[in-house]
Amino acid sequence: MPMHFIGEYNHSIDEKGRLAVPTKFRSDLAKGAVVTRGLDSSLFLLPLEEWGKLSDKIASLPLGQARSRAFARLMLAGAMDVRLDKQGRFVIPEYLRDYASLKKGVVIVGVHSRLEVWDKDKWEAYRTQTEKDAVDIAEELGEMGL
Repeated sequence: MPMHFIGEYNHSIDEKGRLAVPTKFRSDLAKGAVVTRGLDSSLFLLPLEEWGKLSDKIASLPLGQARSRAFARLMLAGAMDVRLDKQGRFVIPEYLRDYASLKKGVVIVGVHSRLEVWDKDKWEAYRTQTEKDAVDIAEELGEMGL
């Protein structure tokens, strides 16, 4: 069954680098998950099934193209298997916390088949700019058939 993650959730990272997943998503991640570098200074958190689909697509990118290799390295080399503890938390490795500039306050964002983990201030700035650009974005997507 496909995941349908939606919504924004404010959380905090504790001193050990642990982040609690919103309760409503924990069962989707119960069999394990992968956290990796995402786009726009966020992290991606994907259930194993979705990670498998994404990593297969990445692996099929043309090896001879430098940008394909760079993207594969960004996503795959930064990936880490994670398991939720009894409180629904997982540890975000330090190198991923550094990549996404995660300090204490974070926002977990549901984006269909993945969760994104954002520094709270970066998310607020991104969301504010995207809201300002919403009409232009809608027009461009309309031209693509949405």
